[in-house]
Amino acid sequence: MKTQDHMTKHQSDAPNIANPYSLPLESIDPSQRVLFQHDAHWSYFDRLRTEDPVHYTPQSEFGPFWSITRYADIKYVDTHHALFSSKGGVTLGGNEADFQLPMFIAMDPPEHDEQRKVVAPVTGPRNLALLESQIRDRVVKILDSLPRGEEFNWVQHLSVELTTQMLATLFDFPFEDRYKLTHWSDVATLPPGPDGPVQTPEQRRSELLECLEYFSDLWKERARKSAPGNDLISILAQGPSTRDMKPMELLGNVLLLIVGGNDTTRNSLTGGVLALNQHPDEYQKLRDNPSHIPNMVSEVIRWQTPVAHMCRRATTDVELGGKKISKGEVVCMWFVSGNRDSEVFLNPNELRIDRPNARSHLSFGFGIHRCMGNRLGEMQVRIVWEELLKRFHKVEQTGEPTRVPSSFIRGYSELPVRVIPR
Repeated sequence: MKTQDHMTKHQSDAPNIANPYSLPLESIDPSQRVLFQHDAHWSYFDRLRTEDPVHYTPQSEFGPFWSITRYADIKYVDTHHALFSSKGGVTLGGNEADFQLPMFIAMDPPEHDEQRKVVAPVTGPRNLALLESQIRDRVVKILDSLPRGEEFNWVQHLSVELTTQMLATLFDFPFEDRYKLTHWSDVATLPPGPDGPVQTPEQRRSELLECLEYFSDLWKERARKSAPGNDLISILAQGPSTRDMKPMELLGNVLLLIVGGNDTTRNSLTGGVLALNQHPDEYQKLRDNPSHIPNMVSEVIRWQTPVAHMCRRATTDVELGGKKISKGEVVCMWFVSGNRDSEVFLNPNELRIDRPNARSHLSFGFGIHRCMGNRLGEMQVRIVWEELLKRFHKVEQTGEPTRVPSSFIRGYSELPVRVIPR
């Protein structure tokens, strides 16, 4: 059985964070943002997986919800969309009553399938083959421009820069404005407040409506073209099941594609550097044998779990793990917990770049909502590490990371590093 020994070093420094083993089981709320901001959530999920894997939280910042924390139960929920619906929002607290943003990830068949199949070819094998050389060219330019002999923020210089350039390509978005995409992604996923990109809910809405206005102009321009381009906006604007989307549905789907194309890759690129610095023997194993890179990419995405959770709503009374979930109740699949389930992954808190079942991770989900851009994300991370190993002996972490205050995105705003050439 797990004990409080699995408290992280950050947890003892974090404000007002209780040891979960000191709390009554029924009072545990794993959705607290402060847990994720201080990397203090692990022992909470350890206890829930062991003692109460289908756990009810009656009161939280996001209202009442069920936590699903074991790998097998998460997979069951995610692959039974008739029992667990995506309608009404797929994140805790992501459904403001007076600011609805419909998107195909928050739909069930057949609407979901019709909209998804319109954009799916953009990240299909044929298009990925065309994108690979372009991604490599950009990675090379970014790596060759990194500061030498001084500390810098890896998140901003590499992770954000590469993913923002990629998003601009996928949307055929004006390159000089590409940092707007990263900003809108942060506005959409992080809470208003002093640690976030906006201060108030009103500012958040204003900036998201600015995003809608920008994309509406691009939409109108591309809808008029007789020959559709191969970018996401052209495809949506001319797709039979997407061309008549109302403004808020357009905004919802654009934000879905921005976040999906940004956060997973961006935070896996940072998480990989952090993980290898925490596991120096694995870093040496990688240097000795770069053929581990493809498997290491999957292992980093498991270890990092960039999207911590997704939610569903029960369509009927259903029993799971010996608990009765009532129709209409929110069910939260904690991917971040399932990816550390020792029933599936041996020594799950360790990074093992040659882990045999690394590709079995939950980070991309399962079933009809499995991440559409998973291969594109993997390809970007793979190319970065192929080119990194050619240039640098090590990307050395020089200080503690700054994590974002979110229980949805497991992300970073800063990771101080310096690069040590070969």
